[in-house]
Amino acid sequence: MEHIRTATLNGVATIEIARPEKKNALTMAMYQAMADALAAAGADPAVRAVLITGQPGIFTSGNDLEDFMQRPPQGSDSPVARFMRALLDCEKPVVAAVTGGAVGIGTTMLLHCDLVYVSDEARLAMPFVSLGLVPEYASSLLLPRLMGHVKSAEKLMLGEPFSGSDAVEAGIANAVLPAGEVVNHARRMAERFNGLPPGAVRDTKRLMRADTRERVLQAMATEGEIFGSRLRSPEAMEAFQAFFQKRKPDFSKF
Repeated sequence: MEHIRTATLNGVATIEIARPEKKNALTMAMYQAMADALAAAGADPAVRAVLITGQPGIFTSGNDLEDFMQRPPQGSDSPVARFMRALLDCEKPVVAAVTGGAVGIGTTMLLHCDLVYVSDEARLAMPFVSLGLVPEYASSLLLPRLMGHVKSAEKLMLGEPFSGSDAVEAGIANAVLPAGEVVNHARRMAERFNGLPPGAVRDTKRLMRADTRERVLQAMATEGEIFGSRLRSPEAMEAFQAFFQKRKPDFSKF
């Protein structure tokens, strides 16, 4: 798919979000393409690691809201759910290179990557509540574990954006680098898995995730149920209408 570019080089399968004219906003077709790419990387014995990246200045602005409203995710078989599960189930190490903005799932997907490198201009945000929605991808479980309740409340309840340095301090990212160096550094780190025994790497990743896996799946299911009902709520309708009408939403009547 033209908005999701894939390539395998030197043991690294790259998944590049390439829709800069729309700030790399994700459509259902793009989610499906990423899910397929993750599955292909997992099945290819030549692939030792996966690299997910965006464009200079933008990782992803999250969901394409117009596409999202026309094709709202329906249950566990929706393209977005397939992508979430494909990343969660990827046995091989996944490295993320984040330059610029990472909004919504652009931030929550990082919680399911193994190594994350961000630029000094990165801006992360999870503004679900401002759209009348709730957090997704088990972020309501994982973020408080990483940051504590009060810091997570800033990010999830107030939707406050935060920097790459904040992400490193919170344990979401490994390091902050100059924007022009992020992708190459992330690729070098991904290529290090070429010199390591792949079975031992896979087993170690599985052990590291084992303690939270069932709770992550349960959180995703619970979030998904509430998220789906909130999509149909008057609050969400007001938020989305305000977005498309380029005005400030009015929640005073709720």
